[in-house]
Amino acid sequence: MLKIMVVDDAQFMRLRVSKLLIKHGYEVVEAGDGAAAVQTYRQLKPDAVLMDITMPIKDGLTALSEIRQFDPQAKVIMLTALGQQAIVLKAMQAGAKDFLVKPFDPERIMKSVQKVLKRNYELGIRN
Repeated sequence: MLKIMVVDDAQFMRLRVSKLLIKHGYEVVEAGDGAAAVQTYRQLKPDAVLMDITMPIKDGLTALSEIRQFDPQAKVIMLTALGQQAIVLKAMQAGAKDFLVKPFDPERIMKSVQKVLKRNYELGIRN
């Protein structure tokens, strides 16, 4: 079963996204901030990550950078609020594979996850 980590400081957002992913057959792990995300990624090496940009302790861009230093093949999708286009550009330059704008459309979340994970299989890579 493919494992996806959901990282957001808002518990209701993690719960909403996690329920959707579980419903579609994914195993889900959660983290409430960027520091926990980096630690959890190193321990569990999930197949993909959905991560908020704006969080306490360690923001999503910093966590993205640290995760990509640990694993250059990491599949990270950034979650952002409207109006953060400049930050989204930085995230994409730092190696994010996609981004989703809040509030989320469940269909868009699943398309993004499937697109990112499909790349794994096209390249023959399995974490």
